Amino acid sequence: MSRWLLSLFLIFSFWIFPYATKLVQASNIQSAELNAQQIAEGEKIAKKAFRAAQKGNFARAESYWTDLINQFPDNPAVWSNRGNVRIGQYKLTEAISDFDRSIKIAPEYPDAYLNRGIAYEGKREWDKAISDYNHVLEITPQDPVALNNRGNAKAGQENWQDALVDYQKAADLAPNFPLARGNASLIIYQIGDRPEAIRNMRNLVRKYPMYSDMRAALAAALWVEGQQGEAESNWVAAVGLDNRYQDLEWIRNIRRWPPKMVCSLEKFLNLS
Repeated sequence: MSRWLLSLFLIFSFWIFPYATKLVQASNIQSAELNAQQIAEGEKIAKKAFRAAQKGNFARAESYWTDLINQFPDNPAVWSNRGNVRIGQYKLTEAISDFDRSIKIAPEYPDAYLNRGIAYEGKREWDKAISDYNHVLEITPQDPVALNNRGNAKAGQENWQDALVDYQKAADLAPNFPLARGNASLIIYQIGDRPEAIRNMRNLVRKYPMYSDMRAALAAALWVEGQQGEAESNWVAAVGLDNRYQDLEWIRNIRRWPPKMVCSLEKFLNLS
């Protein structure tokens, strides 16, 4: 899976974490004493961990990664991946501890900084999150996921214009990264250009019909504009894909839509 597809999945189930795809990296970090059988067995456990996480069984995935940490304590990927599944369980402090360990082992490994930034976002420590995303961008300047995530943190600070710049940059770098374009549309709506935001949302829904976030946002925006028929059609599709959009607290605090978008959805849900 690409990093941005993983980020698209996890922002809706809290939050983003790109996995390292190789358990054992071509580096001098891993002990030379490991034999091929140990490595092969470790990779089997890692695959089980990935499958458990994909099914939403983060507790089981955490157990697998803990087993791997016991076997490969000097591998940065296993620490970072356990941190990932701890985020999925909202164990944010424990996740940050895992990412710290991964970074200590391999400070040049960008994903651990990216993932730690996500955990800091969950704790609403925006400056720390932005610092980590900045570090990722120092290592990989053209990283669209880091740009998108930095936009998320800036939006958390209600720094709308800077967030929009990051989202648009991410979208330009990765044209098939719908999440960045969707986030940009939400910010455009927040800063007051509703026609442009709706146009962008319609384009995204047309290209990505399973994009529940944009269908829900489009439904709310169209309802406020008096276009009830199209609004209701998009809403039925949105909640069919993900019924959490009926929960305003989830929208405000977990998905973190901008306030004006939340207000429009509230009007739709109250049919006012």
